[in-house]
Amino acid sequence: MCGILAVLGCSDDSQTKRARVLELSRRLKHRGPDWSGLYQHGDCYLAHQRLAIVDPNSGDQPLFNEDKSVAVTVNGEIYNHEQLRKKLVNHKFRSGSDCDVIAHLYEEYGEDFVDMLDGIFSFVLLDAHDNSFIVARDAIGITSLYIGWGLDGSIWVSSELKGLNDACEQFESFPPGHMYTSKSRGLRRWYNPPWFSDSIPSVPYDPFVLRHALENAVIKRLMTDFPFGVLLSGGLDSSLITSITARYLAATKAAKHGGKLHSFCIGLEGSPDLKAAREAADYLGTVHHEFHFTVQDGIDAIEDVIYHIETYDVTTIRASTPMFLMARKIKSLGVKMLISGEGADEVFGGYLYFHKAPNKEEFHRETCRKIKALHQYDCLRANKATSAWGLEVRVPFLDKAFLNVAMSIDPKSKMIKKDEGRIEKWVLRKAFDDEECPYLPKHILYRQKEQFSDGVGYSWIDGLKAHAADHVSDKMMVNASCIFPHNTPKTKEAYYYRMIFERFFPQNSARLTVPGGASVACSTAKAVEWDVAWKNNLDPSGRAALGVHLSAYAMCKSPVL
Repeated sequence: MCGILAVLGCSDDSQTKRARVLELSRRLKHRGPDWSGLYQHGDCYLAHQRLAIVDPNSGDQPLFNEDKSVAVTVNGEIYNHEQLRKKLVNHKFRSGSDCDVIAHLYEEYGEDFVDMLDGIFSFVLLDAHDNSFIVARDAIGITSLYIGWGLDGSIWVSSELKGLNDACEQFESFPPGHMYTSKSRGLRRWYNPPWFSDSIPSVPYDPFVLRHALENAVIKRLMTDFPFGVLLSGGLDSSLITSITARYLAATKAAKHGGKLHSFCIGLEGSPDLKAAREAADYLGTVHHEFHFTVQDGIDAIEDVIYHIETYDVTTIRASTPMFLMARKIKSLGVKMLISGEGADEVFGGYLYFHKAPNKEEFHRETCRKIKALHQYDCLRANKATSAWGLEVRVPFLDKAFLNVAMSIDPKSKMIKKDEGRIEKWVLRKAFDDEECPYLPKHILYRQKEQFSDGVGYSWIDGLKAHAADHVSDKMMVNASCIFPHNTPKTKEAYYYRMIFERFFPQNSARLTVPGGASVACSTAKAVEWDVAWKNNLDPSGRAALGVHLSAYAMCKSPVL
C-alpha cells in the first residue's frame, strides 16, 4: 500500500509549509518505501509515498493528465484499468500504472467516474483550472483514509492518523464508499448496493454462481510486476483463496515471475493454524513458509503494533500482532503483494456467534452491520499490519461484484442448522465441494471457524491477559471511567492498550476514530442480545461463544481479565 497526504486550501504557501508537509509525509514512508513525490499548486499540496507493484519504472506519483492541469495522489489498485483505458481512446497516458486512468476518467465523466473503478483506493484529485478537489475512498474501506480540518480553513487528508493528528484541530476516519468534493463542501455516498438497504434478499442459492464469482475475484487480483504470495492460515477462507490462486495462476500475468506459488503462515509452536496450514499447503503444492513466534515476541511488539494500526480495539490488536510479525518476515523474502481471506466471515456469517441467530432476517442484518464496520476492524488490521513493512494485501471476498452475488442470496441458505449438517459458511463450503476436481480435502473444507488471534495459538490471548494484569492494577480499573470516559475499558487488557494508544495519539479526535460497544466472539453490540448468557461473558475471542466453540472458555480454564 502507498501512503498519501494532501493539504488543501491552507493559508501558507511558503517553503516552511512545504517542508512541514514533507515532514508529515515522511511519517507514511513505511507504506511506500520505493519513491516519494510532492506536488504544489498554490495553496494545495499533494504528497505521495510509493509502493511500486505495477509499472515500477514510470508510475511515480502524483499522477497527471496530459497538460498537468489535473493531479492525483492515490493509494490503491485499479483492477479494471485496462478496460477503462479502452474507453479513453483520445487520451495519452504518461505511464502504465493502473492508477493513471483516474485523472483521465475525471476529464471525461466528472466526479461520477468513481463508481467505474473496480479496485481498492483512496485518492485526492486536484483540478488546477478552478482549484477544486475530490477525495474518495473505496467501497468497503480496504484502504485506510482520514480527513482533518485546520484552524486556517485548510482540509487535510492522510492514509494514516499519524500524518495529520498533530496538524489538525479536528479529524476523523473518512467513510468508505464516500466522496468529498470542494464544490459541494460535503460528503456523499457513491457506493449504493442493494444490500445496503433493510430489505431481505430472496435470490435462490446457486453454488456454481457463487463459485465463479469468487474465482473471478481472485483472478483479477493476480496483477503484479513483483513476486507475491498468499496468506494461508489453514482455515476455510485462506485455504480456498490459496486453492483458487494455485489453480488459475498459470493463465495470469502474475505467472511471469515463475516458480510455484508461495504461501505464508504464523503461529505459536504447536498452534492449530500451523498444522492446518501445512496440510493445506502440502495438498495444494505451494512453497510454504511457516513462521513461529513466542508470546513474549508478541508482547514486545505491542507498542509498535498500536502505533502502526492506530487503534485500541482489543480484538484488532490481538490479531494484528502476529500479522505484523509475519509481514516483516515476508518482506525480507522480497515479496511485495499478498492475497488474503478477510471478509468471508462477515459476508457469510462465519463467526461462531451466528449459530445463535434467531431468524434469517437478523442473520442478514448482522452480516450487513459487520461488512459496514470492516474498515474499523479487519480491513484496518490487514491494511496497516502489512503496510507497516511496505506490503500490500488484496482481499477477493470483498470484491464489489462478488459482494453483489453473495449478499443477494436468500439468508435462509446461510443459516446454521446443525441437525441438517449445515455449519457456519455452509453455502461457501458447498460451492467448492467438488468431488471430481476437489479444491480442498474435506477436513479442511469443513474445519470449524478459528479467529486469527485464536488460531495462532490459544496461549497467545491468555498470555496477553496475564501481561496486562501485571501492568494494570485493580485500583486503576476502579477509576477507568474517570480517566477514559469515552469507550471506557472494561478489562485490564483493554486498559493496557488504551494507555499505549493515548501516548501516541492523545487528541480527542483520535480516540473517537476507534469503535466501541459490547461484543462476544467479534459480534456487534446488537447481536449480543441473541443469547442472555453472553452478557456475562463479553470477550472478542471465538472461545467466548459458549456452547459452540469446541474449546470454549467454559470447557477450559477461566479467562484472566
